[in-house]
Amino acid sequence: MGYLVGVTALWAFSFSLIGVYLAGQVDSYFAVLLRVSLAMLIFLPFLRPSLLRGKQRLALMALGAVQLGVMYTFFYQSFLLLSVPEVLLFTIFTPIYIALLDDLLFGRFTPIYIVTALLAVIGAGVIRYDGIDSGFWTGFLVVQGANLCFALGQVGYRRLAADLPPTLAWHNVFGWFFIGAMIVALPAYLLFGNSAALPSTPVQWGVLAWLGLVASGVGYFAWNQGATKVDAGTLAIMNNALVPAGLIVNLVIWNRDADIPRLVIGALIMAASLWLNHWWCQRRQTAPAS
Repeated sequence: MGYLVGVTALWAFSFSLIGVYLAGQVDSYFAVLLRVSLAMLIFLPFLRPSLLRGKQRLALMALGAVQLGVMYTFFYQSFLLLSVPEVLLFTIFTPIYIALLDDLLFGRFTPIYIVTALLAVIGAGVIRYDGIDSGFWTGFLVVQGANLCFALGQVGYRRLAADLPPTLAWHNVFGWFFIGAMIVALPAYLLFGNSAALPSTPVQWGVLAWLGLVASGVGYFAWNQGATKVDAGTLAIMNNALVPAGLIVNLVIWNRDADIPRLVIGALIMAASLWLNHWWCQRRQTAPAS
């Protein structure tokens, strides 16, 4: 849980940095490529190919390609089809996908995860809902593609970790994750990138360096590690904790407008979903075996 809370705080700052210094100024495909490249460079020196079999390496690369490469491709395209409030609103369905995919991959059905995930969606919706314009269905589907990729990457990582030794040194294999993301990010930039919209100021380069080395490199490693240490319900809920966290950071540092009552109400609903999930997990652990 500590991993997820820490990365939530980390990524809350990242969204504001992107919105203030990069969005509409730096080519998004280049930003993704540089972030993935820098993150990959962190882990390449630690890479020990012998620790994983060929299929396991390919699985980790595929997870990186989906969770980062394909997800970002969908995500940045959605801004061409929707307003920013609509994009943020439609990302709140990720917890439901996590709950469903986790049950599917682990061969079970856990209704409480669906309930708590829906509560997390409602809480995030209270915070982020700003109305919807007509003609948004294509954009809605594109955002859901991004949500599914992010959810599948997290749940797939949980499933892969369950089949590997608990003593595995993940920092010695995580480079494969970013290599997989690079396989998507590099062709995407070569095909769709705009070389005339590269970073032009030291601040923009600095923000990209921080996003690549810290937010992507440290962030995705810690987030996926956290995903293996909590139940699916907690993971689903924490995916929407970024909404209030991001708004608080934006309000305190950049003084952007925020609806404080809605922020508080939505955060309380999400906290209630986390409490309900924790209560159910505790009850299941203490229940006598039948």
